[in-house]
Amino acid sequence: MSNKLVSVLAIGLITLLTSSAAVADLTMGVFPRRPVAKTYKSFKPLAEKLSKALGEPVKLVVAKNFKEFWKGAQSGKYDIVHYNQYHYLLSHKAKGYKVIVVNEEFGSDRIAGSIIVRKDSGINAINDLKGKTILFGGGKKAMGSYIAPTSILIKAGLVAGKDYTVKFSKNPPGAVIGVYNKAADAAGAGNVIFKVKSVTKKIDASKMKILVESDSFIHLPWAVKGTMPSAKAKKIQQIMTTLKTTDPSVLKAAKVTNFIKASDADFDKVRKIIKSVTGEEL
Repeated sequence: MSNKLVSVLAIGLITLLTSSAAVADLTMGVFPRRPVAKTYKSFKPLAEKLSKALGEPVKLVVAKNFKEFWKGAQSGKYDIVHYNQYHYLLSHKAKGYKVIVVNEEFGSDRIAGSIIVRKDSGINAINDLKGKTILFGGGKKAMGSYIAPTSILIKAGLVAGKDYTVKFSKNPPGAVIGVYNKAADAAGAGNVIFKVKSVTKKIDASKMKILVESDSFIHLPWAVKGTMPSAKAKKIQQIMTTLKTTDPSVLKAAKVTNFIKASDADFDKVRKIIKSVTGEEL
């Protein structure tokens, strides 16, 4: 084989490899806030929009459960990832993930944790929760429905296991529905829970009330892998933050009113809330 032919083949191989790398799939992971089928339907339009605008495939990955999702996040499987505020801070510290945008839902990019009771429960102040059972939505990594509500209880001097009993439902809607059905005395959930159709379809919200809310904090984040080139991260951010003008149907499918540009500093209040509950420095 001549040197010239070898050179041509080498150049061709390099070109092929470079081309393949350029169109390698970007993996977009979304946490199981809603059932798998609904989550996929909600975020497929966003994945398709990003694919078209970036000129490379964006593969939507929806884990069947939280354990599987979090395993992927911890291993750095996702190039783009949507999760809660606590998840972001953990992955930022451990894997260098960088926030680019946060959700705006119901017209606000802020949210708060809350404790919810039935109006006929006789619970009218936070100290009335002594001796009661609180059903938190999700697990101990749930920011709006466990960590933030627990910060309220700690501030009031109430101690889990001593002053109240902790139980968990699968998700925040389940916690509120459980309290409505008198399966527990109070629920931990985000303060926008009564705007969620899956809740209002199953209960009479007029019989429920928010007993107390935490301080408000930044909404659910979207982050990119720390190794992603800055120009690509900014491009994704630009695509997402202009959807209200360029393609509002993507926002409607995702059940958000907008995506808002965000930075790590926006999560400083979240860091304080988490530290008050878990003691972690994030």
